[in-house]
Amino acid sequence: MTEYLAVDGGTIAYEVTGAGPLIVLAHGMGDSRAAYRAVIPPLVAAGYRVAAVDLRGCGESSADWPEWSRTALAGDLLAVVRHLGGPAVLVGHSVSGGAATIAAAREPSLVTAVVELAPFTREQSVRLADLRVRRFRRGMIRLLGAGLFGSARLWRSYLDVAYPGAKPAHWAERLARIDALLREPGRMNALRGMGRSTPADAGARLADVRCPVLVVMGTLDPDWADPGAEGAAVVGALPPGLGRLELIEGAGHYPHDQFPDRVASLVLAFLRPEAARA
Repeated sequence: MTEYLAVDGGTIAYEVTGAGPLIVLAHGMGDSRAAYRAVIPPLVAAGYRVAAVDLRGCGESSADWPEWSRTALAGDLLAVVRHLGGPAVLVGHSVSGGAATIAAAREPSLVTAVVELAPFTREQSVRLADLRVRRFRRGMIRLLGAGLFGSARLWRSYLDVAYPGAKPAHWAERLARIDALLREPGRMNALRGMGRSTPADAGARLADVRCPVLVVMGTLDPDWADPGAEGAAVVGALPPGLGRLELIEGAGHYPHDQFPDRVASLVLAFLRPEAARA
């Protein structure tokens, strides 16, 4: 059942399942909380209360917002955690991986751990050698085109590259849902706004994080020429001993949708020591 939280600037939609310690799931740009539908059941079965959130401008959240930065997204996530009686584990994908970083740094009492899935958490730069990687080149052209022209067709083309190999069984339904959302007023503007935002604000807070962080990267993620190196750089920018990197072989930019059981297992294994302490 969808619930709504009024925050400064609009309304955030979310859905809560299960009982126990709180986990908040945040998706990437141009998406909705439906991206986590296969991850939620194993987390609930393991004894967690799981809140899947629609980011500002996405899903069932309100469409018109004054800004799209990771700092703004972090404020929304912290508002949800407070409303649900945190603290919480924050799980963020892509743009919201950076938002989860900022939230943890800003409010350490509200965030017990962070999981970053294919996160854009650092300032990005492209080298000539990166463009020689066909997977990266194909993804970047489509991603930039979708943002520049506001093209749902190019976004679908990007998603085809971002899900390498066999598509999930629900692929046609997933694309239809994304298409329908992006046709709603303001939704494409949200995608473009997040796409134009810089991860510099998140990168600046990595050293301020005080909770454990798990970074999960797909080895075939088209958003980086070397996804493993990007994940290692995020871990390296955290205080020593806090970060851990896991790679999922064959996954693209959506490991939680391509390999939900693997992602859920990694998350639960990462949280086990914390659950024992609780």
